[in-house]
Amino acid sequence: MTKIRKQKRKKVYKYNVNRKKQKNKMRRRPKVLCDHLKKEWDNTKAPKQNMLEMGLSIDANETLKLPPNKPLNMELDEEEPPKPLIADKTYVAKNMELDAKAPRQKNFRLPNSQVEWLTKLLDKYGEDYKAMVKDRKLNCFQETWKQLRHKINRFKSIPEQYGEYLEKKETEKLEMESSNSNNDS
Repeated sequence: MTKIRKQKRKKVYKYNVNRKKQKNKMRRRPKVLCDHLKKEWDNTKAPKQNMLEMGLSIDANETLKLPPNKPLNMELDEEEPPKPLIADKTYVAKNMELDAKAPRQKNFRLPNSQVEWLTKLLDKYGEDYKAMVKDRKLNCFQETWKQLRHKINRFKSIPEQYGEYLEKKETEKLEMESSNSNNDS
């Protein structure tokens, strides 16, 4: 009895939903975000046809059918002849592959709080990781000396942040020298 009541409660007409808009959204063509595909995409053709012409696949499971319950290293049955591809624009797939293999610029940066903590450790102890471990105030996370060494090496490998730290240290050193020379005279 309760199941029927729950089912009836779910069947409520939603007045705020525009059915016409939803239907048009369902019919709309997909947005092509990849630049290589966007250049050669033909809006008059179906997405599957576009992908076949470019030598690409929409569904990898359909393209590379594997027999069920058989190991991957066994050869596929030769009973079904493979479907011929109508690939006129195969250069699109080659361009995408070259773009994927191209080297990327790394934009890795440490959080400012961690940079500040590491610079305090470096200012106070330099490269003495064993002494850093013993400092209870600065090493509040109770990092081991190897963990600290790894984090400091990662900090040093980021030229933007480490270079900024070195410049700051140089300016402080110059200021200290100039103030010492003023005090001596």
